[in-house]
Amino acid sequence: MRNPYAVAAKRRSGIAMRRSEETTLEYTANTTGHTRHVTLIDPAKQDPNTAANRAMIAIEAGSSMIFVGGSTDTPDEVVHSTCVAIQEAFELRAFAASQDPNGVESMWHIPVVLFPGGAHALSPAADAITFMMLMNSTERRFLVGEQIRGAPYLKKFDVEALPTGYVVCAPGGRVGEVGGAELIQPDDHDLVHAYALTAQMYGFKLLYLEAGSGASTQVNPHLIQRARTVEGLTLVVGGGIRTPEQAKIAAEAGADWIVTGTLTEDAANLEQLRTRISGIVDALN
Repeated sequence: MRNPYAVAAKRRSGIAMRRSEETTLEYTANTTGHTRHVTLIDPAKQDPNTAANRAMIAIEAGSSMIFVGGSTDTPDEVVHSTCVAIQEAFELRAFAASQDPNGVESMWHIPVVLFPGGAHALSPAADAITFMMLMNSTERRFLVGEQIRGAPYLKKFDVEALPTGYVVCAPGGRVGEVGGAELIQPDDHDLVHAYALTAQMYGFKLLYLEAGSGASTQVNPHLIQRARTVEGLTLVVGGGIRTPEQAKIAAEAGADWIVTGTLTEDAANLEQLRTRISGIVDALN
């Protein structure tokens, strides 16, 4: 693997060319009342080249951010290779657009954000990281332990932290099991409001309501509505969203960002992936 610090220096130079001075956090928070889409790419589910191709299709179909992560046991070299491949693909597309009178260079000004399963799954090639506390975990490791392990590396890598309160809702899936989460049930409206208030008081900028990867049902919209009443939080919702109708339900309940991952992994080919993401994005518009 290439020297990660050399890659980090290259990436900082590259991103300066591709993006404005707006930070990833500012980009994430400034949704202007419009729900946007995140494509989640799990490095464990495909090789880096395939991940880059999927990421490019996702952006062409209307996604506004790429998350890289998901699996809890993916080693950092795999995460890193995936981030590098996506970033290099975006930089090439941005350059090509800048040379085309009809090109839209700004469409490639897209953050690549780590969505890690732990401190082992980091990369200096990412623009930012959802620096998360799994708020309803019963295990110290997911409350502060992994964060303590990872913070010094993130500082060295100059990867921007997006302070995130992460709350797992029923059914919870694998993340609920591994994270030892006391799941938020569909009728726990006051409890999710209390978590949102706690996230606000901790100074978190994002609140992520997660039903679990591949969940059979999405986060109950009443939970989203209740969390939405707390000001100052960018509300991210993921898990169990596979159709435009489900995405629209979450958006109308108050989600600022909708995250989908399984529909990317399950797509039979790139054109099916384009169709699926376009359908979600159209529903959000």
